[in-house]
Amino acid sequence: MSLSSALSIAQSSLLTTSRQTSVVSRNVADAANPDYSRRTAPVVSTDPGARAVQIQRAANEQLFRQNLAALSAWAGQSALSGGLDQLELAVNGVDNASSASTAIGKLHEALQLYATSPSNQNAGTAVIDAARQVVRSLNEGTDAIQKFRTDTDAQIATAVGDLNSLLSQFQDVNTAIVSGSRSGADVSDALDQRDALLKKIGEYVPISTFTRGDNDMIITTGDGTTLFETIPRSVSFQPLAGYAAGTQGNAVYIDNVPLKAGTGGDTDAGGKLAGLIQLRDNVTVTMQAQLDEIARGLIGAFAETAPPNPDAAGLFMQAGTSSIPSTLTTGLAGQIRVNAAMDPAAGGNVTLLRDGGANGAAYVANTSGGASYADLLIGYANRLDQPMAFSPAAGINTTVSVTTYSASSIGWFEGIRQQASTAADAKEALATRTAEALSNDTGVNVDTEMSLLLDLEHTYQASARILSTVNQMLDSLMEAVR
Repeated sequence: MSLSSALSIAQSSLLTTSRQTSVVSRNVADAANPDYSRRTAPVVSTDPGARAVQIQRAANEQLFRQNLAALSAWAGQSALSGGLDQLELAVNGVDNASSASTAIGKLHEALQLYATSPSNQNAGTAVIDAARQVVRSLNEGTDAIQKFRTDTDAQIATAVGDLNSLLSQFQDVNTAIVSGSRSGADVSDALDQRDALLKKIGEYVPISTFTRGDNDMIITTGDGTTLFETIPRSVSFQPLAGYAAGTQGNAVYIDNVPLKAGTGGDTDAGGKLAGLIQLRDNVTVTMQAQLDEIARGLIGAFAETAPPNPDAAGLFMQAGTSSIPSTLTTGLAGQIRVNAAMDPAAGGNVTLLRDGGANGAAYVANTSGGASYADLLIGYANRLDQPMAFSPAAGINTTVSVTTYSASSIGWFEGIRQQASTAADAKEALATRTAEALSNDTGVNVDTEMSLLLDLEHTYQASARILSTVNQMLDSLMEAVR
């Protein structure tokens, strides 16, 4: 081997080692970055010496897709579970202290006490106070549900804005990758950025990806709607200023296709947006319907009867009318009131609850005016425990008592909340496991990289020795020539 060949080999080795050392050092520096993929600088033989070819980036498409799907499922489930926890406190309070079921139980007790002492006006006033608490629970429950829907609507609007921003960032990075790929530049950093953006986008909607030539990527949603192809597709949503019972929320549109809401406690919602829509348009609407049916049941249970006259509202009534609603009436829980004719605070007479007659003389049951008359009070208490027909649209038992129905409403909500919480834990674990698997396959192992650095140090030393030897030989040759 000539001295010039030896010199070329040593120089090539030093350059290659320098480049490999730079790559390994970068790996070590970014070892803690979850969005960084390990880089390698493979070496190929040349004549003379060796050289490092284009830097390669570790990737595993299958694991990455699994992680995207897991992140999307977890985000949707987490949105549902977290929202249900907030809704429970807002509507039912801590340990259901402010729930309609608790208030109805106290009303039932007050009625029984009044029935044992019908001449005791204080006992009658206690019944009215308990009735006010029932009304307050239903009214405030309705307000809390509609406020929650308004807040959730605002969260949807914010999420849509964030998603559009992410898609805009994705366009910039994808354009840089395509341009760099065409020119042969190193685009590994941009690929890391693009994968990180895909994970964030997947938290809002479930996505699938397809890579074309020059590393150009297309993104579609889980149902096949195009989300990005060269440019971002429009993600649009029109929020509402406020919600009332029965208000229909607007849909989120992706490329003019409406996004579907999730269903069930273990929701099939993929991404945060579907989970939020499920909260706004599914869970809360069902919960409102149950409160409305409780209100209808109470109005019916305390109705005054005087055949052939029509039944008329007694202790409870819908604001503005004394008629008895016969079907599910949206928003009734927010409109129920204590009958002013029986409410001392409104100038009424509490004895009308005991004797009847809030709707006129024809409805008086205690015609003799006896102070010990308790038949109506006993009848009201019994009616709270008697089965009645409820609307199946409210999602729970259709033929039970008002007392049982109000308790079943809490049971229904607790059931779906527990199911959502359990599923959130499971999906979080899956997202964590897939992220760990992806990291193990494409991430940086510091111990391995430090070992490589030692090997490269040895290679550098060997190349330096070759240079030193060649230098000595050249010096000797020059001396001999002189």
